[in-house]
Parts: sequence; C-alpha cells; structure tokens
Amino acid sequence: MDDLWYSEYHTPNVRFSIKVARQLHNEKSNYQEISIFESPEFGRFLTLDGIMMMTERDEFIYHEMITHPAMAVNPDIKRVLVIGAGDGGVARELTKYPGIECIDIVEIDERVVRVCQQYLPQTACGFDDPRVHLHFQDGLKFVRHTDAAYDLIIVDSTDPFGPGEVLFTKEFYGSCFSALTEQGILINQHESPFYEDDAKAMKAAHRRISQVFPGSFVYQAHIPTYPSGHWLFGFATKTLHPMRDLQAQRWNEAKIRTRYYNTDLHSGAFCLPTYVKEMLQDE
Repeated sequence: MDDLWYSEYHTPNVRFSIKVARQLHNEKSNYQEISIFESPEFGRFLTLDGIMMMTERDEFIYHEMITHPAMAVNPDIKRVLVIGAGDGGVARELTKYPGIECIDIVEIDERVVRVCQQYLPQTACGFDDPRVHLHFQDGLKFVRHTDAAYDLIIVDSTDPFGPGEVLFTKEFYGSCFSALTEQGILINQHESPFYEDDAKAMKAAHRRISQVFPGSFVYQAHIPTYPSGHWLFGFATKTLHPMRDLQAQRWNEAKIRTRYYNTDLHSGAFCLPTYVKEMLQDE
C-alpha cells in the first residue's frame, strides 16, 4: 500500500500514472463505474470506467476554458444548457456571472453528481446556485425535444464511446443548432490532436460540427493530466466570431475571478499549431 499507483493507457504504448494515497469511493452505477481517489500530487480525482475525468489540482483549467471564452464573446448570455458536467465545475464557473438567469444541466447519471457532491465539494459547489436546474436524462433526447432557446450550449461530455457517444453525432449537433438563439454559441470538448485515436475523434467531431454551423472554430489549452496535455475545444456559432466579436473590455470590467483564462490568452488560444491546422483543413 506504500506504492499504489493509478495508471491509464493514453495509447497502447503510453501510460500515464499518478501515485495514489487511497481510494475513497468505488461503485457501479446503471451507466458506468465511478471511482474517487486521493493522490499526493493532484489531490482527489474522479475516474469513470477507469478514465480520468478531473483532478482537484488542474480541473480549473478545463472548466475555465470550456466556459469563459463564450462568455467573453457574448457577455449578454442569459440562458445556458450544459450537457454532461456531472462534477459541477462548469456550473461553478457559470454562476460567477450575475447576468445569467438560467442554467439547465443535463447529466445522464445522477450518481456522478451525488458522488462529486460528497467527495469533490470544491468543484460540485456549482450545483448549489438556485439558477442551476438538474435534469437526469439523456442529453440527446433533452436537446432534441426542448422548446427553450439557449444563448449558450456547453457539451462537457466524456470521450466519444460509452454513455457519451451520442454527443458526438451530427444529429446531436443539429439539435443543438436548433436550440440556440441567433447569437448562440456551442462549446464542446474536442479531444486531443496529439495521439492518433484522439486525433481521429477530434477530426470527426470538427467535421460534423462544420456541416451544421456556419462558424466552426477550435481553440486549445494545456491540461497536465489529459492525454498529451494538449487539449482542444470547439467553438461553433451561427453569427458570432470568437476573435472579431471578443468583448475584452466588458469581460475585464466584470472582474470575473479566474486562475487560467484571461482575454489575452483568449486570443492566443485560437492560434493553433501548424499540425493541428493541417488536420482541420483536411476535414
């Protein structure tokens, strides 16, 4: 027990390992295996079906970058739909904005929310805000049948297999398009461009989104515990442009507290490496 490690294969030839102090929780829900570990370096972390979803130490990077770029482009966002995000981190970042009136969070597995509320309160605190409404159901079905018009949809999904697979389909992106207002924005986690299988998923997602949205952009962040550390996000719109329409002054005047995101970084995040540009152009 003095040398216990959690290991995750990023490819058949690459393994990422974290030393573990103890396992705090493990259960099989109706959808997946949910585990919480505690580590000396990254604090507590959540895994679903053996895949690391977040750690206490670096989750702020992911949650800030999936949330704030859209809010800086359209600070007038009022209604938000979040698909997935059972750990509460996206809700925590969204509730920093007093102008947001409603946050609907659709998570298929209620047990993820309850486990995170118990073991990861610094992240799951986002669920406590009265503007947050939890819906425990299938994200594709929810967005397909909703009558609401959203200014922002954030797809904080797991990887494109298992419960999260339907959230990477053209049908799903088409339903998101229909549920957005004219100035609406769709943000999704876009996988990594570095390893071959991740890059295939990234390119497929980008191709499907580009077939639906007039504006389809990609931006990046460095997240240490994610495969390769180089992670992408999609930014899709009907009318807005993530650079041209950036409201940097308004966002800075709002004094939203962040540790990673800022409006200078916003501009740089959309400046992609050549190999990523070439992958996206191939699509």
